[in-house]
Amino acid sequence: MATESVIHPVLLIGLGCLVLPMLPKRSRGLAFLLFPLAALWVCWNLPANRSFRIEFLEYHLLVFEVDRLSRIFGIIFSLITFAGGVFAVHLRDISQQVAALLYAGSALGVVFSGDWFSLFVFWELMALSSTILILARKDKERGVEVGLRYLLVHLFGGSLLVAGILLHVHESGSILIDLLDSHQFSSWLIVTGVALNAAIPPLHAWLSDAYPRATVTGAVFLSAFTTKSAVYLLVRVAPGWEVLVVMGVIMALYGVVFAVLANDVREILAYHIISQVGYMVTGVGIGTELALNGTVAHAFSHILYKSLLFMGVGVVLQVTGRSRLTELGGLAKQIPVTLWLYMVGAFSISGFPLFNGFISKSMVVSAAGEAQYPVVFLFLTLASVGTFLHTGLKLPYFVWFGPNRGVRTSRPLLNMHIAMGLVATCCILFGVLPSLLYSELPHPVNHQPYTSPHLLETIQLLTATFLGFWWYRFKLSGEPTLTLDMDWFYRRPTSWLRCYLVDWIRQQFDTLDVRLLSASRWLSLRFNTPSLGIRRGLVRSGQSPSTHYDPDAVWPRLEFVVGLILVTVLLFSVAAALR
Repeated sequence: MATESVIHPVLLIGLGCLVLPMLPKRSRGLAFLLFPLAALWVCWNLPANRSFRIEFLEYHLLVFEVDRLSRIFGIIFSLITFAGGVFAVHLRDISQQVAALLYAGSALGVVFSGDWFSLFVFWELMALSSTILILARKDKERGVEVGLRYLLVHLFGGSLLVAGILLHVHESGSILIDLLDSHQFSSWLIVTGVALNAAIPPLHAWLSDAYPRATVTGAVFLSAFTTKSAVYLLVRVAPGWEVLVVMGVIMALYGVVFAVLANDVREILAYHIISQVGYMVTGVGIGTELALNGTVAHAFSHILYKSLLFMGVGVVLQVTGRSRLTELGGLAKQIPVTLWLYMVGAFSISGFPLFNGFISKSMVVSAAGEAQYPVVFLFLTLASVGTFLHTGLKLPYFVWFGPNRGVRTSRPLLNMHIAMGLVATCCILFGVLPSLLYSELPHPVNHQPYTSPHLLETIQLLTATFLGFWWYRFKLSGEPTLTLDMDWFYRRPTSWLRCYLVDWIRQQFDTLDVRLLSASRWLSLRFNTPSLGIRRGLVRSGQSPSTHYDPDAVWPRLEFVVGLILVTVLLFSVAAALR
């Protein structure tokens, strides 16, 4: 592998983090766009098989490695950062702007890292910067709690990752990222840490808990980077791990089922992130070239249409101040442009022909069939039906066409619709011309999505799903309830753990502290002022003993001191004479 000095996209994003705080507020939004645009240009023109090494503590760190896999992820990460910047160009909050850039730069750093040390540094930066986008909303109800819980969960995942890395480096003697051996404990630690970021159940509840609490613009970035960078790493180090097939299918179905119970529109989309990432995890587990190509293609497509969906519901939240299905309805006449742009994302995630989800999801499903996984093929098809039912039908119907609840709206910002239009164009472009995406995939592609059987099957499933929804639509409306998820199992015992592991221990320390202070006060009064110890017998001041120290009241009389000295001299004299 040749070693050449090339521009690292992370340097461009990092430059933006340094420059933005120095600029006037009005120009920050537009200046933000320059840095991801420059990174996109660099990623687009990066030659394959290039690397940059540095020496650190007797290790050769591969801080920058380019191949077809890292390049395509670098392109989509840079592209969506630019689109997210357009969506947020009106912002004046410098903390969100810098955090978004740092978050995107960290994801790019993960993608282009060729060694475990560099990857771990960027991995932890992703956790810290994304937390800011959750806390920045300043949600008075649960914002701080959710943000801190999100951070702690990811720090726990990072601890698993670094423990696995240290064991792996000790066993292999190499710090470079390579395929992991499923028979080694260190490999399982690494994959578990990565699985947490991929939101594989039961390590997924942080996603559905935190994403609905993020800022309107922050949720767009959150939907793009954390889970997809984890998918990238799974493709890099764990292709062919069959356990991932099982976990991926569980994810695909689990997210769809819990989307039924969700009432918050962004929570519905968050659960469908889990479902869609399930397709990618399944593809990694199958491990064939078609499956891995499908995983990468679906990650690319998912970043586009999921960001578009979060933009759409973000506009709804921005103009109404509401995000629950039970509080929305009848918005089609007030924000029609938002509706149609949202529907492009809905058609894409549902796998409609001529949209990018159709040309990527079909690769994973076809790979399951070719690899003789008929049950997996069936379950992924069912999950696709559930996705269309909730994201493509239920959510837009009850937000834009449902009962009019008299919700007042403000006018959507132009830059938000421009960003949605940009991403929607990409969704349609890659759907109509799949070769644009297929030509950038890691392996040669021999897959034709637009075949008559596949088109006929897709149209039948979508039509049946629409008819079923229309018939039962009134029974699918949201309920104003709280959905309990896997996090219940570690949040429910919180009060008990706090009582016995925090409050009880603190009470013991407080009691010990009080007793030590009392003992030290007692000793100080007697050893620093010895006369206080015999105050009752020697002090004849005629006053009751005071709890406050008064030197004049307790000082011994002169005759007592002289008498004590004489008695002492007499005793020593008698002792000397007797000797």
